[in-house]
Amino acid sequence: MSDLTNEIVLRPRFRVSLRTNLEKLEAIFDTATANSFVIKRLDEHIFIKFKKAEITFWSPQLHLELSSYEEGISNIRGVFGPNPTLWTFFMFLHFGVGTLFIIMGIFAYSNYSLGKDITLWSVGMFFLVVIWFALYAFGRLGRAKGKGQMEQLKQFVRDSIAPFERINDES
Repeated sequence: MSDLTNEIVLRPRFRVSLRTNLEKLEAIFDTATANSFVIKRLDEHIFIKFKKAEITFWSPQLHLELSSYEEGISNIRGVFGPNPTLWTFFMFLHFGVGTLFIIMGIFAYSNYSLGKDITLWSVGMFFLVVIWFALYAFGRLGRAKGKGQMEQLKQFVRDSIAPFERINDES
């Protein structure tokens, strides 16, 4: 698994191909024990998160998707992300800010077409852009605060798949 070098994304991803059967790979995660993690598997989806005692507001979790398209070769696709509830809330805020921006833009255009003052609408749109950037910065701050725990999750996966031969790694 190569290091996560892409600095612009809020939800880093990786992909690893291994020379093993899918059943063996699933068994590794079924029997894996870790003091710090809770591991849940639903079919080919594995969710690894920290135990309640170690969870902070910024704690990441790791979603792995196991797949195999040819005999003897298995793929792992991983996505680091925040708690799904937190992620949904952030997306709701972004959607709300975007919707308000469009509505204010429509009102500003309508008032401009009627020859009325649009200062209030322009100021409102400017503040929505500031809020948008603040939400992005807040998300980046959260990712930076959770980076140590993200490294712990990444190391756990590395240790778990160590017995298998890697074919390639992609971030």
